[in-house]
Amino acid sequence: MSDAKNETTSSNVFTRLSRNLRNGRLSTTFGMLAVLSVGILAGSVLTGRVSGMEQQHVDSSDARPLAIPSPVILSNQFSTIVKQVGPAVVNIDTESLPKTSANTGRRGRRITPPGDDNGTGDQGDMQDFFNRFFGGQAPGNDDGSGEAAPRRALGSGFIVDPRGYIITNNHVVDKADHIYVKLSTDPDNGDPGRPATVVGIDKDTDIAVIKIDTKTPLPTVKLGNSDGAQVGDWVLAIGSPFGQRNTVSAGIVSAKNREIDEPSVNGIAQNQFQRFIQTDAAINPGNSGGPLVDMAGQVIGMNTAIYTQSAGSEGIGFAMPSDTVIRVYNDLIGPEHKVIRGSIGISFQSAQSSAVGRVYGFANGGVLVGSITPNGPASKAGLQPGDVITSIDGAPVKDGDELVAIISAKHPGSTVHIGYERSGKHQVAEVGIADRAKLFADTGTNDDANNAPEETDIGQNKLGITVHPTDASVATKLGVKGGVTVTSVRPGSFADEIGLGRNAVISEINRKPVTDEASYRAIVTGLKSGDDVVFIIHDPRVSGGGISAVGGTLP
Repeated sequence: MSDAKNETTSSNVFTRLSRNLRNGRLSTTFGMLAVLSVGILAGSVLTGRVSGMEQQHVDSSDARPLAIPSPVILSNQFSTIVKQVGPAVVNIDTESLPKTSANTGRRGRRITPPGDDNGTGDQGDMQDFFNRFFGGQAPGNDDGSGEAAPRRALGSGFIVDPRGYIITNNHVVDKADHIYVKLSTDPDNGDPGRPATVVGIDKDTDIAVIKIDTKTPLPTVKLGNSDGAQVGDWVLAIGSPFGQRNTVSAGIVSAKNREIDEPSVNGIAQNQFQRFIQTDAAINPGNSGGPLVDMAGQVIGMNTAIYTQSAGSEGIGFAMPSDTVIRVYNDLIGPEHKVIRGSIGISFQSAQSSAVGRVYGFANGGVLVGSITPNGPASKAGLQPGDVITSIDGAPVKDGDELVAIISAKHPGSTVHIGYERSGKHQVAEVGIADRAKLFADTGTNDDANNAPEETDIGQNKLGITVHPTDASVATKLGVKGGVTVTSVRPGSFADEIGLGRNAVISEINRKPVTDEASYRAIVTGLKSGDDVVFIIHDPRVSGGGISAVGGTLP
């Protein structure tokens, strides 16, 4: 009778709970747990196999107590390296106070941390860039009230001089009103840390040097040569991800000479000085500025960015190579506290299709000049947009990266001999070297023309574009003889696939000048399937036209 009564009682409770769950009186999670708990209780009562009383009668006199063993240090290379490098890795905490804005009182789109939008649900392209490459560490913040709040940032750094000189990322300390540094030995007691001052910054490489005062020599890292790093080598990332100090992660060198896809105009590179070591060692927000260390205990890179869609590590991190870090550091601690780079006053297209190389005859190397800075060294030496630079001081130039590396290392005031091709003829010019920062200080963008002449669709079927004659004032501004302006690009068309964009001014197709609508029609009419087609285009928003070449093989 007792068993039957228990079964009935349990069944009634089970039934009531199930009914309440169906009627929405219990939350789904709580309801399921409650029903399962009653079922388990009922099963225990019904079976009667195990009870507390029976457990007390178990004889355990033959059981032996466990002992805590003596600590054993399992030495390995990772832990040895961490002991060597860890003491020189620091935590950086910054604060930027709200600045008075001319737009106070007018709400606009703000850059906000991941998961905290501005009420529109759209954080914008710039926030997407920071989410992907800096883990959401956007250069702005608010507290949800519409009023600007102090911007706080966390980062890492490493000591390279016992007198207190520290290397970190510029984006960690950029525009900070207060910078605090905590050493690995400093207590985590709520104190912000030791005040630091900025020695110098270089925005082009995102490198900064800061300094703290110290009465005793500080531990330092050992810097290595990043050129010696090989894809597949083990590396360690050390820093303060999410503020968790002295955190270590391990991985390998995944790739070298990686470039982050920052915004550009018609493929013309905006920054040629950031080439990264890629690693799958876990790098998260807060790791920025920390060291990437090889198995010799040497710093071969500075952790700078991550590619992420979740604001956390997804196995793709980027570190600035130590060779670049060392060169920039030496400039920043110099008398002028800045990096001085040489320039000849040109821009060029960072990436070119094989069709461009075949049509313009430099498939084996060379740099197609996109635009010339007015009154710059290249302009004074007679170089023109469309020239192909093939050598510097007699040494062949493979691509734009190599050209930038050579020229930027030259001291302003010196000269180089530039070999170049123009209309199939080889020429050499002596070109002076200028200070890049001063040379490009006054470059800017211009507004588009407002006039919209009649369009022509002669290239709609073959190319996927419509064009109209370029306005005379725009042509003069760009330094071209006429040309046609792209008014629309059909999605999925040949033009769309090769990156020919709307508003681009076409001045040349396959080395044939496009001076007006008639010349454009004549060239396009002669194109057939299988032809290499290369356009020389100009961007009316860029001073000097921003020449670039886009092309491909016509399907």
